[in-house]
Amino acid sequence: MSKTPAKLVDCSSTLSRVGNHLQMGVVGMPNVGKSSLFNLLCKMSIPAENFPFCTIDPNLSRCAVPDERYTWLCEHWKPKSEVPSYLQITDIAGLVKGASTGAGLGNAFLSHIQQVDGIYHMIRAFENDEIIHVEDSVDPVRDLDIISKELIAKDIEFTTKTLKTLQNSLKNKTIDKAKQVELDTYNKVLALLESGKHARYGTYSNAETEHVRELRLLTSKPAIYLINLSEEDFIRKKNKWLAKIKAWVDENGGGTMIPVSVSFEKALLDLATDDERKAYEKEKGAVSIMPKIIKTGYSTLNLINFFTCGKDEVRSWCLQKGSKAPQAAGVIHTDFEKGFIMAETMAYADFFELKSEAECKSRGKYRMEGKNYEVADGDIIFFKFNVSNNKKK
Repeated sequence: MSKTPAKLVDCSSTLSRVGNHLQMGVVGMPNVGKSSLFNLLCKMSIPAENFPFCTIDPNLSRCAVPDERYTWLCEHWKPKSEVPSYLQITDIAGLVKGASTGAGLGNAFLSHIQQVDGIYHMIRAFENDEIIHVEDSVDPVRDLDIISKELIAKDIEFTTKTLKTLQNSLKNKTIDKAKQVELDTYNKVLALLESGKHARYGTYSNAETEHVRELRLLTSKPAIYLINLSEEDFIRKKNKWLAKIKAWVDENGGGTMIPVSVSFEKALLDLATDDERKAYEKEKGAVSIMPKIIKTGYSTLNLINFFTCGKDEVRSWCLQKGSKAPQAAGVIHTDFEKGFIMAETMAYADFFELKSEAECKSRGKYRMEGKNYEVADGDIIFFKFNVSNNKKK
């Protein structure tokens, strides 16, 4: 009786760069809809012509993160200024078979992927004779395989060079425990990559995790799979490739899959008013998937929101999950972190239910938190700090 293969565990969250200014990159083959999706997400216009390598330099922009809590807080406070959280997104030019050895403009594109923190993996699953495919046919599973192998090949090349550099620096020297861990980690990563698996599916100790994180490997980044369908298939929620794509994703460690139709989203965005867009969605029996794509990317990077509120401004602040109160204060201003005293905190759910700060205080829902408090998603915070004079925001 054959054994069931062990389930791969995605540890990309522990291998990610630490910070609040993280980026998602849109990656895929040429002409699969990457730049068109980027235009839609960021509501800006960059070239999206129908030929390979239209995008050469990566395009960086940002889009507001939809958050019903932020919307309600703005409606409640009616402030002079409203500032949402933003997700930074990079549109990276298309990869082709052989990119890891320089095919197309491969080496430059792969280096662009190295700079982002998570990947929107765009896959084409629609037929259109007017939109050429670099492989001359539509086969999303083949495309997934090509991109995966190119990323692995580049990571093998980079890790091998890093390992050889370290080995050369240690020649004729006594290797201490720390350096041995580093050597063993690189060999462990190489063995995983050479077996055809992505680096994010390794099992690493805390010390090994630090070394893998420093490599900034392409295959250590979390991935979200966006399947670009025709408008018809998106509306009817059916496509002949969906089951095959899911099988490939499951066999390669799993991941979030989001069907999208760039043609549907573009038609929706081109309408002049929100009322027209709602009418179009009702007529077609489908709604925009853009908010889900943005929010999924944001949460995949382990980012959360906290809020500062008042009649002057309601603002949503981006923060990495697990951050302490002083780090959250530092997102607003470095002085807030340096002179942190306390964080006066209400949970959004409590404020939404009770409708006022005074009522939260009377019900014991208004808390004074110190430097060891881990900020929760949706916290409403007023920071007290002291640099030269006591101040409050």
